[in-house]
Formats: sequence, structure tokens, C-alpha cells
Amino acid sequence: MNKSKVFLSAIALASAALVSSQASAVEIINNSTLELVDNFAEADGFFKSGHKGDTFVDNYSFTLSQAGEFAAGIFSVTGSAKTGLDITAFNLIDSAGSLFGGTLLSTGATDQWSLSSSSLNAGTYTLQVKGSIVGNTVGRYSTNIALAPVPEPETYAMMLAGLGLLGFTARRRNKKAAAAALAA
Repeated sequence: MNKSKVFLSAIALASAALVSSQASAVEIINNSTLELVDNFAEADGFFKSGHKGDTFVDNYSFTLSQAGEFAAGIFSVTGSAKTGLDITAFNLIDSAGSLFGGTLLSTGATDQWSLSSSSLNAGTYTLQVKGSIVGNTVGRYSTNIALAPVPEPETYAMMLAGLGLLGFTARRRNKKAAAAALAA
């Protein structure tokens, strides 16, 4: 009877350990909206201590009112590669679900990514940050978004008309100066 109790206790203990190890890893998902102010926005991700082994997906939605050049960067600085966060992906997703992946610049104690596009159309986009929490200490990252609007066609037309007017005025002055020089 003692052997069966020990055997059942061992099975119960092993089952509890297996269930607790599977339940400890959590995927943390955060969704929020960014507002571009003067074509710029920034966001921070912050994770309290005690999340070692958890993964995260942070989605930041924003809307571009006009087409333009897009640039974003993200960084996380920790004491070592074994503490804080490990950023594993930095993506831009358009409303059709197309994915633009970022470029890893450094990893380890400092994780840094960049993401850019020379021509984004007006519309709704999601900036996605994925990663894992590698230590029991606090983890944090910061990201910045910047947009350089592309001028509308009307702006180019006005600029060309202005240059044409300046050229016409300069040509007229040159003709007057040449006529005055011949008369003298």
C-alpha cells in the first residue's frame, strides 16, 4: 500500500509541475491607437517584473491623412542580454494585411530596430512590436514614428508656375538691360 501511495503522489507531483510550467508562459497582447501630431508620434512599452518567459505583441494603430515617407525606430536598453526585453520583430501592417518587416540593427543588452518606407499611401496602419521578456526585472522599450508628407500635385503646379513667372521676369529684365546698354 505504501508503494502505491508513493507512486500516486509522484504522478500527482509530476502532473502539477507539468501544468504549472505550461501555464507560466503567457502571451501579453496590447492594442492602442497613436495620434500623429505634426507628423510625429511616440510610444513606450513597459512590463513589470515577474514576467520572465512571457511573450508580448503590442499593436499601435494610426492613420495617415496623406501620402509620405515613413520612418520608425525602436530600442530597448538593459544591463545585459539576460535581463529586460528581447525584441524579436518590428513590423508595419497596412489595412490590406500586407506586412513590411523592420531591420534589426543590434541585439543583446541593446535591442534596436528600424523601419522605413519611401512611399506610404494615406490610410490606416498598425505598427507591431513583438518580443519576449527574458528576465524577472522590469522591461521597457521606446518607439518613434515620423512622416515626411509628399506634396500634392497642386503644390508642384504652383511651384512650377512661380518658377516660370520668375524666369519670365528675369528674362524681361535682361532684355531691358541689354537695350539700355546698346542705347548708351
